[in-house]
Amino acid sequence: MRPVPGRISRLGRGSYAAGGSIVPVPLPMPALRVQPGVAPASAARRGPWIPARGGLHLDQWAAELVGTAILVFGGLSAVVVDFGAASPVAVLLPGTSPRLLLTGALFAGTGALVTVSPLGRRSGAHLNPAVTLAFWLTGHVHPHDLAGYMAAQCVGALLGAATLVACWGRMAISVHDGVTQPGPGVGEPRAAAIEALMTAALVLTILVFVASRRTMRWTPLAVWAVVTLLVWQGAPFTGTSLNPARSLGPAIVAANPHALWVYIVGPLAGAVLAVAVRRLLWPDLVPLTAKLFHLAGDRPTSLGHFPREIRGDAE
Repeated sequence: MRPVPGRISRLGRGSYAAGGSIVPVPLPMPALRVQPGVAPASAARRGPWIPARGGLHLDQWAAELVGTAILVFGGLSAVVVDFGAASPVAVLLPGTSPRLLLTGALFAGTGALVTVSPLGRRSGAHLNPAVTLAFWLTGHVHPHDLAGYMAAQCVGALLGAATLVACWGRMAISVHDGVTQPGPGVGEPRAAAIEALMTAALVLTILVFVASRRTMRWTPLAVWAVVTLLVWQGAPFTGTSLNPARSLGPAIVAANPHALWVYIVGPLAGAVLAVAVRRLLWPDLVPLTAKLFHLAGDRPTSLGHFPREIRGDAE
């Protein structure tokens, strides 16, 4: 084809003749939907991205509420049994360290059981505002669910703490109704920093495990191990909350807000730190879903995910 001066004629793919000269013109590339905070190359390897959906997701929020209530009641019941007045466990394990290890295993085990239950698979089993905040920062949670999940978690923790007092009575009172407080000689700023670091370790574990099809099914077990270790080693310093809702519920029930800010600011800061570390050190390590456990056939949720990557393992 002969170019005509003063006219624009297409000669071939990506080339045009303008005014008698051939000018290369870049062709538009197909649009690529990229998860917020995810490198395009990383997202492309994982296939299509299904973004988080807004709206009222009352079934998910209800599942998160009930799941958090079970976590707080079951976990704090372990505290009561292991450290409450006239504890039978204290007779068998008189040392504080072994009982902290047992308490951590039971508390974390309660969360793991909720995670793999139908309740946990419906909501994603965050059970913790710090976890929800982290997944919002990675683009997996819509702002509507950020608010809905956090509200549900706080209400659930309040119900769980109230049920604890109703069921355990004086034994619950003997452990201050499960209220978290800094340990002896630990100032509030230091306690907040410790909570931030421990929560960052927990959230980073979750982000790493849900970033691979081979490891995501083991996320509940990994969280169980990490929380058990953190309670065992961290409880003497802060009580090891890791969860603003877990501390808020007992504080309201016991009417004891002393140092509550430590357990709100610390874990939330830890979630932000974990997301920042993941993006800085492992930018291609992208969470495939915001659910901590999923079985094939589970109903879809409003949470963002890569369906091709998690087909057969998660939604």
